[in-house]
Amino acid sequence: MALIVHKYGGTSMGSTERIRNVAKRVAKWARAGHQIVVVPSAMSGETNRLLGLAKELSPSKQDDAYARELDALAATGEQASSALLAIALQAEGMPAVSYAGWQVTIKTNSAFTKARIESIDDKRVRADLDAGKVVIITGFQGVDDGGNVTTLGRGGSDTSAVAIAAALKAHECLIYTDVDGVYTTDPRVVPEARRLATVSFEEMLEMASMGSKVLQIRSVEFAGKYKVPLRVLSSFTDWDIDINEEAKSGTLISFEEDEKMEQAIVSGIAFNRDEAKISVLGVPDTPGIAYQILGAVADANIEVDVIIQNISRDGKTDFSFTVNRNDCAKTVELLNTKVLPKLGAEDVISDTKICKVSIVGIGMRSHVGVASKMFRILSEEGINIQMISTSEIKTSVVIDEKYMELAVRALHKAFDLDQPV
Repeated sequence: MALIVHKYGGTSMGSTERIRNVAKRVAKWARAGHQIVVVPSAMSGETNRLLGLAKELSPSKQDDAYARELDALAATGEQASSALLAIALQAEGMPAVSYAGWQVTIKTNSAFTKARIESIDDKRVRADLDAGKVVIITGFQGVDDGGNVTTLGRGGSDTSAVAIAAALKAHECLIYTDVDGVYTTDPRVVPEARRLATVSFEEMLEMASMGSKVLQIRSVEFAGKYKVPLRVLSSFTDWDIDINEEAKSGTLISFEEDEKMEQAIVSGIAFNRDEAKISVLGVPDTPGIAYQILGAVADANIEVDVIIQNISRDGKTDFSFTVNRNDCAKTVELLNTKVLPKLGAEDVISDTKICKVSIVGIGMRSHVGVASKMFRILSEEGINIQMISTSEIKTSVVIDEKYMELAVRALHKAFDLDQPV
């Protein structure tokens, strides 16, 4: 008997019929002798609906002005889906109980709307599992030291599931979603994209950070830190599929690099539309300038991605970086009010019409010329590169958003990702 964590996305929980199918699938695993913990997302569209109501009531204020209440509001979506799943399981004759994050307890810090998990108390969960119950825990949320409900940010249910699996030392964490695994790129952009049977943890971490929407990056980080076996698979296959067949389907996130992985120079193409570029112009080129700019941004809990500094001229330089598009206006305001007056910089400009495209692959470690090939392909397509970022197993470029799909298709073909393995 193994302890397995199931995570179901919003589309999997999108209607009572789909919830019923999830219950049948979960019951099948439990009846096979496994202890099952389920982490469901809110029903598809529910979180947006709830936040939209808040926006109607206070359209003029920044979200962080009432972040605590937004978390209290958004958390109800997962609470509803968890209770509905427990009811569906009980209707299937399977003992089940649902808990909100604060009941477990999932302790987080107090960064509302972007909280981070600090600890998980597993005593209550283990007692229910030992009593033969399926335990359902709300994803996406927890509670801080002050007793306030917190949420982990978009995609936080993945993080919840992996963190719970780590705390319980689960045999495996199965991420059920609306796709049947991790692909070489988004099949909606490149129909020839292939599903990967296995992808390394490092590659998945890069893909998630570069914009792949299959798994949230913090969930991959948790999996890597605690060595949680992770598998991505579809919730839309027949619920009564043989359990051994289902356990081997989808894409396995592996922690061991094998020879087959090394053969592929590039394993996938990731992209992210949710980017904005911010440039601080005419910055005095003196020590500590980067810290003065990015330190203030970090203190505002804004994540920075690609960074570039131009060559100094006449003692001044331009400093550019990218942030999530949703944080663009807040970042520009912060720089204009708190940073520029101290630095004596000339101006702050922003561009929300950009995107990031990345090639990812463990094989890049042992092959030269991969980045130059990427640059050549983009040049041949007439695509200008605005910023470049590299690591040992990935190269990312920031380009004009209108060229994103062209770039992804061209790179996917150039690196033979459309060819069968």
